[in-house]
Amino acid sequence: MVSARRKAVESLYKGVCTVKVWREVEDPITHVTRHKEVPLFTDQKCKLSFEKQTSTTPTGGPAVIAQTTKLFIAPELDIPAGSKIIVTQHGKTTEYARSGEPAVYMDQQEIMLEAFERYA
Repeated sequence: MVSARRKAVESLYKGVCTVKVWREVEDPITHVTRHKEVPLFTDQKCKLSFEKQTSTTPTGGPAVIAQTTKLFIAPELDIPAGSKIIVTQHGKTTEYARSGEPAVYMDQQEIMLEAFERYA
């Protein structure tokens, strides 16, 4: 049963995501095994959160601005390291790579993301 707190958290989710992994897949006809991008989860409700961090250098140089991206998603989903996560939120679709271990809580998990470049 889904708690009232979890329903409240998930009511804030404004996006959907697809999680893909790079796996060995055997062709049923040729029996040749090749690596292929395979969907693990599709159309999962989620939310992206962005935070800008500004820091200055000790030498007085220009400020460095970095943005962190955090994904909020259901806690029962096991999203392995190195997954590609494609998020559509507010009409914009972006591909991300998972970095770091998720912080799993009772009603959600939080995963820090980086812009996807390639599979690890």
